[in-house]
Formats: sequence, structure tokens, C-alpha cells
Amino acid sequence: MALFLGGITVGYAWVVARHLRDDARDTSRLLGRVFAGLNDPRPDAATDALLDLAAQVRGLGIPIAVTDTAGRISAMANAPLAPNADSVTLRRWITQLDAVNTPIVQPGVGTIHYGPLPAARRFTVLAVLEGAVFLCLALLAVWAYRSQVAAARDRLWVAMARESAHQLGTPLMSLTGWIAYLRENPGTPVGELADHLEADAERLERVAKRFERIGRPVRREPVGLGALAERVVSYFRPRMPTLASPVTLTLVATGPGPTALGDPVLVEWALEAVIKNAIDALSGRGGRIDVTVDALGAVARMSVHDDGPGLSPEIRGRLFEPGATTKAGGWGIGLALARRIVEQQHGGRLSYHPAPDGPGSVFVLEFPLAPSPGPGTRGLGPV
Repeated sequence: MALFLGGITVGYAWVVARHLRDDARDTSRLLGRVFAGLNDPRPDAATDALLDLAAQVRGLGIPIAVTDTAGRISAMANAPLAPNADSVTLRRWITQLDAVNTPIVQPGVGTIHYGPLPAARRFTVLAVLEGAVFLCLALLAVWAYRSQVAAARDRLWVAMARESAHQLGTPLMSLTGWIAYLRENPGTPVGELADHLEADAERLERVAKRFERIGRPVRREPVGLGALAERVVSYFRPRMPTLASPVTLTLVATGPGPTALGDPVLVEWALEAVIKNAIDALSGRGGRIDVTVDALGAVARMSVHDDGPGLSPEIRGRLFEPGATTKAGGWGIGLALARRIVEQQHGGRLSYHPAPDGPGSVFVLEFPLAPSPGPGTRGLGPV
């Protein structure tokens, strides 16, 4: 389609250039005839020049009609009418000429009515054709954009369903295991059982709160990122592989701070998604994941550094798009969801950098720092 539009544009330009060249040649020829007639000493030379000029004008193909001061047709040329056309038909044709061009009034002679050049029709056809092709291209672009948005929406819905199943799967499997354990050991102490069931119930409650917050206005409150990272790391540590391809997870944070403004439930979810991505990068090979919490200027940061294979340049450009993944069977929702939480809902920034000291990846989550408490205000503890 684009090649077709380009061909029409080139053809249009070629036709215009050719018409301008022919017009310049014909105009020069007319002027030459006029000057030749004016400079001819013969008595009838001027009359011959005018007749020749009239013949040249007729040869241009311009439809012309001349009416005298009384409105009667005294001359016409290039009329698309039968030789025996009646006066009503002639008047209708003159009206059509006047609708195209304003007639020229010559005092004492009459009025000249003229239509468009024949080449103008070709220009009009080419312009209409080019406009039609452009309109088709615009409609095609709109259709492609809407299809892309619909496909992205579908991928997001599927990925969110997958993420929901994943988030609910761990505590549900744990509850199922405890039910089987109770059936096999009916005399299990209630206190020990209650602790485990309470942990699974808290996990289910956190999952419910996370999905409840998506799409709602963000609750802004002080969040101690050090304490929050400690909770997330403590959740992952017991679940790290320790025998085949072990993964070490460490945390570097100075106390419960720095304190950022945000929704602790969603911030925790974003950090979990980034750490889970690092764990997947080390799957089958083992390695080390370092989580660092600090502040730089007016920004609170959480960095997740793994020593995995890193990312290829092909995947970096669409890393945070829904569906982008290097994991076989992966859905590519974790990082897309984390970026939405950090950037769209908290006004922060989630970025990727290659590891500075070798293979690996570094993801940095940045949030605006909470304002410092004024004099006489109690400091904020960890969330």
C-alpha cells in the first residue's frame, strides 16, 4: 500500500511537471505569434495574428463561450455539445462554466465564459486517488493499533489470571498439605497447627489485598523500605533451593528506612516480582541475589542484583511489556506489573541495568522519599 501511494505521488508530480513544461511552451508560442503579427508591416497582419491566436487557444482544449452585451452567444470553442444544441442547453452549459471560473467582462465587447484545462481533470483524479489511498492507510493504521491494544489487553488479562493462580497456589497447597497431615496425625497439638495455618491465612489475605488495590487510587503513607525488604527476603529465604543449584539471597539495609511514600501492599508486591524474576534467572544454575536498600538525594531505592546470565539486547527493549519473557512457559507479567506499581501508581521509576562487574542484571526500584517529620513530631517506625 505504501509503495502504491508512493507511485501515485511520483506519477502526480511527473504529470504536473510535464503540464508545466507544455504550458510554458504553448505560452511562449502564443506570445511569439502575437509579436510576429504586431511587427508584420502587411495591412492584414494584425488580423491574421489574432485569428491565429484564437486557433491556438482553441487548440489548448479550454471550453470557451463569448456572449455579447445583450447576452447572445457570439462565439464558442471546445464545447462538449452537439452542433445543433438548442439555446436552453447552451445556457445550461454556460452556467456550468461560470460555476467553475468567474466570467471575464470586457466593456463594449461582452463576457467571456471559460472552463478548466483538460489537464486539471487528470490532476483532480490523481488527487482523489491519492487521498483515497492515504485514507486507506490511515484506516489500516487505526485498525492495526486497535488490534495491538486489544491483543495487549488480552495478554494482560490472561497473565493476570495466571498471576492470580500463582499467588493463591502456594498458600492453598500449604493448607491442603496440613489437611492431609491432620488426617494422618489427628493428635497434632493445636498450638503448632494454629501457627502454620495463621501464616497461610495471612498470605491469602495479602494476596486478596493486592488484587483489591489494583486499579484503585493509591494509598500514600510512609513506608519503611528496609523493614519491607526484610519481610520479603524472609519470605523467600526458606524457599530458596539449597541442594541442587543453590541460590543465596542477601539483604543490605541500614535499619528500617529509608522511608518512602506509597502503598506498602503494592510496594511489597513489586519487590517480590523483581526478586522472583531474579530467582528465575538463576534457575538450574544457582547463584547469588543481593537486595540493597538505600537513599540518594530525594529518592529511596531498592536494588536487586543477580549474577545470572543477564539479558540479550533483543529482550531489553520490551522487557517491561506484558508477555515479554525468556522463561519457557513464562507469561511475562511480573516485571510489567512491577513497573505499573512503581511508575504509574507511585510516581517512581523501575529500571534495568547490566551488572557492572560481570554477567548479571540489576533492577532498581525508586520511590519519592517521605517528607521529614517536623520539630516535635514523633519519628516514623518501620511499617
